[in-house]
Amino acid sequence: MPEEAPSELKTQVRDFWNRAACGEALYLQREDCEAFDAQRKRRYELEPIREFADFPSFAGKKTLEIGLGLGADHQSLAEAGAILSGIDLTERAVGFTATRFKLFGLQSNLMVGDAEKLPYPSGSFDAVFSWGVIHHSPDTPRAANEIYRVLHPGGFAKVMIYHRYSMVGYMLWLRYALGVLRPWRSLTDIYSHHLESPGTKAYTVSEARKMFERFSSIKISTPVGHGDLLTSGVGQRHQGTALRIARILWPRWLIRRTLQSHGLCMMIDLVK
Repeated sequence: MPEEAPSELKTQVRDFWNRAACGEALYLQREDCEAFDAQRKRRYELEPIREFADFPSFAGKKTLEIGLGLGADHQSLAEAGAILSGIDLTERAVGFTATRFKLFGLQSNLMVGDAEKLPYPSGSFDAVFSWGVIHHSPDTPRAANEIYRVLHPGGFAKVMIYHRYSMVGYMLWLRYALGVLRPWRSLTDIYSHHLESPGTKAYTVSEARKMFERFSSIKISTPVGHGDLLTSGVGQRHQGTALRIARILWPRWLIRRTLQSHGLCMMIDLVK
């Protein structure tokens, strides 16, 4: 059977991330050990990835990472002792990760591939890790089902997808809906057109539970993070005077006090 052609949206997503891997423009100026170390350090200063991932829990586990970016988390998994495979939709991310692993003397089975059609037999892995990736895939529920399929019974997954009711979403609504006199625009439409790659999605907690309902255990948290609090750069697409002013005026103390579960990052712990 001939391979299914990618959809137009999937091609747009791939092209977007092939122009610059996640964090590349902001945090990686060259490709050497010092620069990769600095990028990983900055990533973990901003995102609660180490706490969520608990990288030592992957030691000795046959592990798949879906979505590689610049390879920082893949490096952490390798250094923790995971038996690694990694897949990404883009040649660029696989290339960065391969360079990183060569520099640090690490091993992984890396390939370009599609999260909606993982090229691995069912039950291949003890663990799956994916931070901020499958919400970019046109058919995110299909990617979720693929995570379930490739895990063996009792295996675990740690997945981050975007949370719809987040401070980042509200900010984007203020700018791209209310700010242009289109208050009827939905958060779904705004995420799709104004947050990262075309078609990016964000989910409610109940939608995420439904999407991963085949798993025997589902634990979800949505704490506010650096993007919600405007304490750092907010991505490759958003710069300018309005953002600089917003950083000065943003009521971080009030958000931390009253909206602490309205974070963009929905962190999901799963057991098959």
